Amino acid sequence: MKFNELDAKMRVYETAHDHCVLPGLYIIARLDGRGFTQLTREVHPFEAPFDEKFRDLMILSVEHLMHCGLKVIYGYTQSDEISLLFDIAESAFNRKLRKLNSVLAGEASAKFSLILGTVAGFDCRISQLPTIEIVVDYFRWRQADAHRNALNSHSYWCLRKDGKTARQATARLERLSVADKNELLFQHGINFNHVPNWHKRGVGLYWESYQKPGLNPLTGETTEAMRKRIRQELNLPMKDEYSQFIRDLLREISPS
Repeated sequence: MKFNELDAKMRVYETAHDHCVLPGLYIIARLDGRGFTQLTREVHPFEAPFDEKFRDLMILSVEHLMHCGLKVIYGYTQSDEISLLFDIAESAFNRKLRKLNSVLAGEASAKFSLILGTVAGFDCRISQLPTIEIVVDYFRWRQADAHRNALNSHSYWCLRKDGKTARQATARLERLSVADKNELLFQHGINFNHVPNWHKRGVGLYWESYQKPGLNPLTGETTEAMRKRIRQELNLPMKDEYSQFIRDLLREISPS
Protein backbone atom coordinates (compact mmCIF):
# COMPACT_ATOMS: atom_id res chain seq x y z
CA MET A 1 0.00 0.00 0.00
CA LYS A 2 1.38 3.39 -0.99
CA PHE A 3 2.03 5.96 1.73
CA ASN A 4 -0.69 8.35 0.53
CA GLU A 5 -3.25 5.55 0.64
CA LEU A 6 -2.10 4.39 4.08
CA ASP A 7 -2.08 7.97 5.37
CA ALA A 8 -5.64 8.60 4.16
CA LYS A 9 -6.81 5.29 5.66
CA MET A 10 -5.32 5.87 9.12
CA ARG A 11 -6.28 9.54 9.43
CA VAL A 12 -9.92 8.48 9.37
CA TYR A 13 -9.37 6.87 12.78
CA GLU A 14 -7.47 9.86 14.11
CA THR A 15 -10.03 12.46 13.06
CA ALA A 16 -13.30 10.49 13.27
CA HIS A 17 -14.31 12.21 16.49
CA ASP A 18 -13.10 15.71 15.68
CA HIS A 19 -15.50 18.39 16.84
CA CYS A 20 -15.16 22.07 16.05
CA VAL A 21 -16.59 25.15 17.72
CA LEU A 22 -19.12 26.66 15.32
CA PRO A 23 -18.53 30.18 13.94
CA GLY A 24 -20.21 32.92 15.94
CA LEU A 25 -19.79 31.18 19.30
CA TYR A 26 -17.55 32.52 22.03
CA ILE A 27 -14.83 30.12 23.19
CA ILE A 28 -13.86 29.99 26.86
CA ALA A 29 -11.21 27.55 28.04
CA ARG A 30 -11.04 26.55 31.70
CA LEU A 31 -7.87 24.95 32.98
CA ASP A 32 -7.55 23.29 36.38
CA GLY A 33 -4.46 22.17 38.22
CA ARG A 34 -4.18 18.39 38.45
CA GLY A 35 -3.21 17.11 41.91
CA PHE A 36 -2.41 20.62 43.12
CA THR A 37 -3.55 19.93 46.70
CA GLN A 38 -0.65 17.52 47.20
CA LEU A 39 1.68 19.67 45.09
CA THR A 40 1.09 22.85 47.11
CA ARG A 41 0.94 21.27 50.57
CA GLU A 42 3.54 18.52 50.42
CA VAL A 43 5.90 18.87 47.46
CA HIS A 44 6.11 22.69 47.51
CA PRO A 45 4.38 23.89 50.69
CA PHE A 46 2.84 27.33 50.21
CA GLU A 47 1.37 29.53 52.89
CA ALA A 48 -2.26 28.66 53.66
CA PRO A 49 -4.91 29.63 52.83
CA PHE A 50 -3.45 32.04 50.23
CA ASP A 51 0.09 32.68 49.11
CA GLU A 52 1.23 35.58 46.93
CA LYS A 53 4.00 33.45 45.42
CA PHE A 54 1.48 30.86 44.22
CA ARG A 55 -0.81 33.64 42.95
CA ASP A 56 2.08 35.09 40.94
CA LEU A 57 2.88 31.66 39.45
CA MET A 58 -0.70 31.44 38.22
CA ILE A 59 -0.58 35.00 36.83
CA LEU A 60 2.64 34.24 34.93
CA SER A 61 1.00 31.13 33.51
CA VAL A 62 -2.01 33.17 32.33
CA GLU A 63 0.27 35.74 30.72
CA HIS A 64 2.10 32.96 28.90
CA LEU A 65 -1.18 31.59 27.53
CA MET A 66 -2.13 35.09 26.35
CA HIS A 67 1.14 35.26 24.41
CA CYS A 68 1.24 31.77 22.88
CA GLY A 69 -0.28 32.56 19.49
CA LEU A 70 -3.98 32.43 20.34
CA LYS A 71 -6.18 35.52 20.50
CA VAL A 72 -7.06 35.63 24.20
CA ILE A 73 -8.80 38.87 25.15
CA TYR A 74 -9.35 38.16 28.86
CA GLY A 75 -7.69 35.84 31.34
CA TYR A 76 -8.97 35.12 34.83
CA THR A 77 -7.41 33.08 37.62
CA GLN A 78 -8.49 32.06 41.07
CA SER A 79 -7.12 29.27 43.24
CA ASP A 80 -5.53 26.72 40.84
CA GLU A 81 -7.78 27.44 37.86
CA ILE A 82 -7.52 29.64 34.79
CA SER A 83 -10.28 30.86 32.45
CA LEU A 84 -9.48 32.27 29.01
CA LEU A 85 -11.90 34.18 26.79
CA PHE A 86 -11.00 34.13 23.10
CA ASP A 87 -11.83 36.64 20.43
CA ILE A 88 -15.04 35.46 18.76
CA ALA A 89 -13.21 35.36 15.41
CA GLU A 90 -10.40 33.10 16.68
CA SER A 91 -9.87 30.38 14.06
CA ALA A 92 -6.69 28.63 15.22
CA PHE A 93 -6.64 24.87 14.55
CA ASN A 94 -9.94 25.37 12.68
CA ARG A 95 -11.49 25.72 16.17
CA LYS A 96 -10.99 21.99 16.81
CA LEU A 97 -11.76 21.13 20.42
CA ARG A 98 -9.14 18.42 20.77
CA LYS A 99 -6.42 20.74 19.52
CA LEU A 100 -7.43 23.64 21.74
CA ASN A 101 -7.68 21.41 24.80
CA SER A 102 -4.37 19.65 24.25
CA VAL A 103 -2.36 22.74 23.28
CA LEU A 104 -3.64 24.88 26.15
CA ALA A 105 -3.19 22.14 28.75
CA GLY A 106 0.30 21.45 27.45
CA GLU A 107 1.35 25.11 27.37
CA ALA A 108 0.02 25.79 30.90
CA SER A 109 1.61 22.64 32.31
CA ALA A 110 4.99 23.40 30.72
CA LYS A 111 5.08 27.04 31.83
CA PHE A 112 3.98 26.36 35.41
CA SER A 113 6.44 23.46 35.72
CA LEU A 114 9.34 25.55 34.45
CA ILE A 115 8.80 28.45 36.84
CA LEU A 116 8.01 26.20 39.84
CA GLY A 117 10.87 23.79 39.16
CA THR A 118 8.65 20.72 39.61
CA VAL A 119 6.44 18.81 37.20
CA ALA A 120 2.85 20.11 37.36
CA GLY A 121 -0.12 19.46 35.12
CA PHE A 122 -3.34 21.13 34.02
CA ASP A 123 -6.39 19.74 32.32
CA CYS A 124 -8.55 21.82 30.00
CA ARG A 125 -12.17 21.97 28.88
CA ILE A 126 -13.88 24.26 26.41
CA SER A 127 -17.21 26.08 26.84
CA GLN A 128 -19.03 27.25 23.69
CA LEU A 129 -21.19 30.25 24.52
CA PRO A 130 -23.67 31.92 22.14
CA THR A 131 -24.09 35.42 23.62
CA ILE A 132 -22.26 38.13 25.51
CA GLU A 133 -24.67 37.77 28.42
CA ILE A 134 -23.83 34.10 28.86
CA VAL A 135 -20.13 35.02 28.73
CA VAL A 136 -20.86 37.50 31.52
CA ASP A 137 -22.69 34.79 33.46
CA TYR A 138 -19.69 32.48 33.09
CA PHE A 139 -17.30 34.95 34.68
CA ARG A 140 -19.84 35.87 37.36
CA TRP A 141 -20.04 32.13 38.14
CA ARG A 142 -16.27 31.73 38.45
CA GLN A 143 -15.98 34.82 40.62
CA ALA A 144 -18.79 33.58 42.89
CA ASP A 145 -16.84 30.33 43.19
CA ALA A 146 -13.74 32.32 44.16
CA HIS A 147 -15.69 34.10 46.91
CA ARG A 148 -17.07 30.80 48.23
CA ASN A 149 -13.64 29.16 48.14
CA ALA A 150 -12.04 32.09 49.96
CA LEU A 151 -14.59 32.02 52.78
CA ASN A 152 -14.27 28.25 53.14
CA SER A 153 -10.46 28.30 52.98
CA HIS A 154 -10.05 31.01 55.60
CA SER A 155 -12.55 29.27 57.86
CA TYR A 156 -10.93 25.86 57.37
CA TRP A 157 -7.48 27.09 58.30
CA CYS A 158 -8.79 28.89 61.36
CA LEU A 159 -10.12 25.53 62.56
CA ARG A 160 -6.87 23.76 61.68
CA LYS A 161 -4.88 26.32 63.66
CA ASP A 162 -7.21 25.61 66.59
CA GLY A 163 -6.00 22.02 66.54
CA LYS A 164 -8.75 20.40 64.47
CA THR A 165 -7.74 17.61 62.10
CA ALA A 166 -8.47 17.93 58.39
CA ARG A 167 -11.48 15.64 58.77
CA GLN A 168 -12.79 17.47 61.83
CA ALA A 169 -12.42 20.89 60.19
CA THR A 170 -14.19 19.72 57.03
CA ALA A 171 -17.04 18.19 58.98
CA ARG A 172 -17.46 21.36 61.06
CA LEU A 173 -17.60 23.56 57.99
CA GLU A 174 -20.34 21.44 56.43
CA ARG A 175 -22.63 22.41 59.30
CA LEU A 176 -21.93 26.16 59.13
CA SER A 177 -23.88 28.78 57.18
CA VAL A 178 -22.21 31.73 55.45
CA ALA A 179 -23.06 33.91 58.46
CA ASP A 180 -21.58 31.29 60.81
CA LYS A 181 -18.35 31.20 58.84
CA ASN A 182 -18.06 34.98 58.94
CA GLU A 183 -18.62 34.86 62.70
CA LEU A 184 -15.96 32.14 63.04
CA LEU A 185 -13.47 34.34 61.22
CA PHE A 186 -14.44 37.34 63.33
CA GLN A 187 -13.78 35.34 66.49
CA HIS A 188 -10.28 34.69 65.15
CA GLY A 189 -9.67 38.39 64.45
CA ILE A 190 -10.45 38.27 60.72
CA ASN A 191 -12.98 40.58 59.13
CA PHE A 192 -13.74 38.90 55.79
CA ASN A 193 -14.59 42.29 54.28
CA HIS A 194 -10.98 43.30 54.85
CA VAL A 195 -9.42 40.20 53.28
CA PRO A 196 -7.49 41.18 50.09
CA ASN A 197 -9.83 41.35 47.13
CA TRP A 198 -7.79 38.93 45.04
CA HIS A 199 -8.53 36.22 47.62
CA LYS A 200 -12.29 36.73 47.16
CA ARG A 201 -12.59 37.89 43.55
CA GLY A 202 -9.65 36.38 41.70
CA VAL A 203 -7.30 38.20 39.30
CA GLY A 204 -8.15 39.48 35.82
CA LEU A 205 -5.72 40.07 32.96
CA TYR A 206 -6.51 41.96 29.77
CA TRP A 207 -4.82 43.93 27.03
CA GLU A 208 -4.46 47.69 27.27
CA SER A 209 -3.04 50.22 24.82
CA TYR A 210 -0.25 52.59 25.81
CA GLN A 211 2.05 55.07 24.13
CA LYS A 212 5.67 54.01 23.91
CA PRO A 213 8.22 56.78 23.34
CA GLY A 214 10.78 56.20 20.61
CA LEU A 215 13.30 57.90 18.36
CA ASN A 216 13.13 58.36 14.60
CA PRO A 217 16.56 57.11 13.43
CA LEU A 218 16.44 59.27 10.30
CA THR A 219 15.42 62.63 11.79
CA GLY A 220 16.45 62.18 15.41
CA GLU A 221 13.00 63.33 16.48
CA THR A 222 11.19 61.73 19.39
CA THR A 223 8.09 59.80 18.44
CA GLU A 224 5.32 57.90 20.14
CA ALA A 225 3.88 54.59 19.02
CA MET A 226 0.82 52.77 20.26
CA ARG A 227 1.59 49.40 21.79
CA LYS A 228 -0.35 46.80 23.75
CA ARG A 229 0.51 45.17 27.05
CA ILE A 230 -1.22 42.96 29.58
CA ARG A 231 -2.70 44.65 32.60
CA GLN A 232 -3.12 42.72 35.84
CA GLU A 233 -6.16 43.63 37.93
CA LEU A 234 -5.98 42.46 41.56
CA ASN A 235 -8.99 44.53 42.62
CA LEU A 236 -11.70 43.36 40.26
CA PRO A 237 -15.20 44.74 40.74
CA MET A 238 -17.92 42.32 41.77
CA LYS A 239 -21.56 41.50 41.04
CA ASP A 240 -23.22 43.97 38.62
CA GLU A 241 -20.07 46.08 38.31
CA TYR A 242 -18.12 43.00 37.27
CA SER A 243 -20.81 42.18 34.70
CA GLN A 244 -20.41 45.64 33.21
CA PHE A 245 -16.62 45.27 33.27
CA ILE A 246 -16.88 42.12 31.12
CA ARG A 247 -19.43 43.72 28.75
CA ASP A 248 -17.23 46.79 28.28
CA LEU A 249 -14.20 44.63 27.61
CA LEU A 250 -16.05 42.65 24.94
CA ARG A 251 -17.48 45.75 23.28
CA GLU A 252 -14.07 47.42 23.21
CA ILE A 253 -12.56 44.43 21.47
CA SER A 254 -15.57 43.68 19.25
CA PRO A 255 -17.53 46.94 18.88
CA SER A 256 -19.99 45.35 16.47
